[in-house]
Amino acid sequence: MTSFTTLELQVDGAVARIWLNRPEMRNAIDDVFIRELGEAFAQAEAAPGARAVVLGGRGPAFCAGANLNWMKRAAEFTPEQNLQDAAGLPRMLRTLHASRLPVIARVQGDVYAGGMGLVSVCDVAIAAEGANFCLSEVKIGLIPATIGPYVIRAMSARAAQRYFLTGERFSAAEAHRIGFVHEVVPADALDAKVDEVLKNIAAAAPGAVSECKRLLRDVTGERIDDALSDETVRRIARLRASEEGQEGLRSFLEKRKPNWVSR
Repeated sequence: MTSFTTLELQVDGAVARIWLNRPEMRNAIDDVFIRELGEAFAQAEAAPGARAVVLGGRGPAFCAGANLNWMKRAAEFTPEQNLQDAAGLPRMLRTLHASRLPVIARVQGDVYAGGMGLVSVCDVAIAAEGANFCLSEVKIGLIPATIGPYVIRAMSARAAQRYFLTGERFSAAEAHRIGFVHEVVPADALDAKVDEVLKNIAAAAPGAVSECKRLLRDVTGERIDDALSDETVRRIARLRASEEGQEGLRSFLEKRKPNWVSR
């Protein structure tokens, strides 16, 4: 397993935990961070028996946005170099968003700018009560362009209209109100709530979970017409006939646990 400098990967049976691990830098994003996070996800997906990924941050911040030294270096790049450098973040976000495994964001402390993008590509987001959120890009003359499509999906376009433009900080309670996080719990209950979500994922069929993720990516925002309906029919028919679908049906009728649930 690869050794990382900006994060830590732990695989324990069905759960892969990726910890952003530069607390002295508030887990700030830079080119090394981007490359390593993509690599860590690839390793998590390849781990035998892995069923879910938990993304968390060490120290007082989940992720406080971009590393200013990295941004300072980028300001001296040629236009071509800037384009090449900027392409790394969307590539990494797509990797996380397209992961076949469900991804849970374990959120504590500050979540700023690019950190908002990381949370928005996760499937489930659980936040500690003291977490704070901010799309701060406009404060330094930038825009949340790369993370924008994911953040807008996560909080709605209406909420994004406010927080993209004002760059104001908002609480975990507000993040929950606008749908950006699914649940807010006391800090000392954060891990227990994440474990509860993991328990529910472990009870679900892994192939079906992966197909649900693909379904969400493919149909969200699409016009409901004959072509879309036909595609959904093909998908459910295929899964009904699959080995996993047949096992699920048999286990239900036989009143036993399916074979993907630990006995």
